[in-house]
Parts: sequence; C-alpha cells; structure tokens
Amino acid sequence: MDVGTRRLVSTRKDASTRKRVKTGKDVSTVFSRAPLGLLAPLVRVEVHLGSGLPTFAMVGLPETVVRESKERVRSALLNTGFEFPSGRITVNLSPADLPKEGGRFDLPIAVGILAAIGKIPPDALEHREFYGELSLGGELRETPKLLPALIEGSRSTSEMILPFANALEASLVRHARVKLANHLRQVCDALNGRAVLSAVPSPADLADAANLAYPAECADLTDGSGPCGLAQKPPPDLAEVRGQFAAKRALEIAAGGEHGLLMIGPPGAGKTLLAQRLPGLLPPLAPHESLQVASVESAAGRRPSVGGRRPFRSPQHTASVAALTGGGSMRPGELSLATWGSCFSMNSPSSRATRWRRSANPSRAVWLPSRDSSAPASSRRDFNWWRR
Repeated sequence: MDVGTRRLVSTRKDASTRKRVKTGKDVSTVFSRAPLGLLAPLVRVEVHLGSGLPTFAMVGLPETVVRESKERVRSALLNTGFEFPSGRITVNLSPADLPKEGGRFDLPIAVGILAAIGKIPPDALEHREFYGELSLGGELRETPKLLPALIEGSRSTSEMILPFANALEASLVRHARVKLANHLRQVCDALNGRAVLSAVPSPADLADAANLAYPAECADLTDGSGPCGLAQKPPPDLAEVRGQFAAKRALEIAAGGEHGLLMIGPPGAGKTLLAQRLPGLLPPLAPHESLQVASVESAAGRRPSVGGRRPFRSPQHTASVAALTGGGSMRPGELSLATWGSCFSMNSPSSRATRWRRSANPSRAVWLPSRDSSAPASSRRDFNWWRR
C-alpha cells in the first residue's frame, strides 16, 4: 500500500470516528424550565454517559434539593425495572449561571438517562418539556411553582409532560399542550409509542372529583388552600354588619373608585369585620386577572385558587419589609399576593406615619365610634390602615 492510499484510509477513519462521537447514543438532551419568580427560563438537561468509575456528577448551579435528585432518580429507575448505568454519569443543567431549585428536574434527568442508554428514542424528546418530582418507587409527585412555566411553555409549540397532581395548574392555562402522568413507566411507554398519556380535565371535572374525594374539607374550605383547592365559600357579605353606616358607605366608595382607606378606632369597633367584607363589594376577576393572581400564588409556592374571587391579605403588624415586599429569592410578598385584590394592615407600627397619612389625606379616614364617647379615637394608639 503506497503513501497516498494510507493517507486516504486514515482520513476516512478519522471522519467516521468524528461522526460516531457526534451522534453517539451516550449523550441526550431534555428540556425543562427553572422557577424564577413569574419567569420560567428554559433549561437544557444534558446527560452524558462516559467510561470510568461509577460516579454521578451534576453541574450547572444546582441547589441541595437538585443535587439530591441523583438518589431519587437512581432508586426510581431501579424500582421501575430499568438498568442503572454503571459508568460515569454527568448531568449539565444549562445555562450554567442560572440557579436551579426544586425537585422538578427529577423527571428530566431520569428521561435523559433512559434516552442515553437507548430506552427512549431521541426523536421523542424533541418539542417536549418535562416536569415532576420522582418518588423512590417511580411515582410522579406534585411540583410547586409550576404555573409560570406552563404559561411560558404555552407560548411555544412544545408539549409539556407533568404529574397528574398538577392538573389544577394545567387547567388554568388555555391553548397549552399538556399531558399528565402518574408514573415514570407511563412516561417511558408514551415516548416509545406504547401508551397514550391523559389530557388535562376541565376545572369542573376537577371540582367534582375533589368534592367526591374530600367532601368535608371542601365544605369547610374558605381560601382555596385545602386538599381540593377548588370549592370556595362566598365572601362575607357587608349586609351582615349592623350599624356602621358611615363606615359601610366609605367602603362602597373605596370599592367603586379603587381608593385607599384608613380606619382609626379602638379595638373591637369593627374595623377588621368591615375590611374582610370588602372583597364582596368588588367585581369578580376577569380571566386574565385570575391567571395573574394564580401565577403569583404559584410563584410563592401556594396552591393556586380558582373561582374569580379577588385575594384578601391581612399581614401582621410585626411583618418585616421583606415579608411585605418579597424576599431576595424572587419570592412574592404580601403586597404581591394582594394583586388585583386588597391588603389589610392591622396596627400600623408607626403612629407618626399613621398621623401623617391621616393629615395628608383626611378624606380617606374612617372614624369609628368608641366605647367611651368622652375619649376621642385619635387619642388611642390602635390604628389600622387598609389600602387596596
């Protein structure tokens, strides 16, 4: 074999080697989204299976909950009947400068490992996003802070696969391609074409199912934070308050004109009683307003409430600035949770600030009768300030 022939054979070998490395089955990419307040940036979960000692490495600014997912994923794969790779596993959560939190990346990591070992075809991962926390047996558990990700995903053509426990959040987003699953095996069979995942039920069906499963809890539910999170009692009615005609008239004016309101009076005069009945004077939320309120509640880690009722928040007078305006981890505060609703602050911590608000805008002050008519209400230090 002459020199030219050897060069040609060597060139062909190098080209075939580069092609095999580029299209090898030991690398897979799965898409998901990270929680970041009301935003949900796209995250690429890249899984690489290499040779070497058995190691599970995870990079990309994962927090403690995300780093612990390797133990949940390993147990879930083994208990589901799959073989766990014995070599070196590297998981990269891209972009690398974005902090990753929560257990929502369990399902993407497990699907990425199955695709890397050839149990799932790579074409099945295109135009799909995965969310869900895995139990040790492979069941999919409810994932908090998921509604902002569903809203962002609905703006694309991707299909989102998430736990059935998050059906409430999925039903709030219209025109979203969402499929629900209860187990890792169901997801694997659906990606291989051997099964079909469930679609999102309507909110009415979810309410009926919740009432059948939790009849007592749903009957006593007042704020949508119970196990069903759907059925709600009607808001307190202003007609239940006897007397206080001036205060009720001020509430009606504040509700009709979207004004702030300052209540001043002794304890037991009825300030909290009147403030709790303000949401009953306000019109129900529009569909886009309900979605915004549900998004803020989901970003705060709460179960989103439905029904069109405007939120009513009543923080303690000892609440810090971070609790009112939100913390540094993009967690909404009490003022954000009162979006499109009302916030009632009891016992304003600064009497000087309260006197300044009262003197600066006297038309928004509500004077409530005192038990002792000889002592003016302004001489007492029990001030209440409510602002919509």
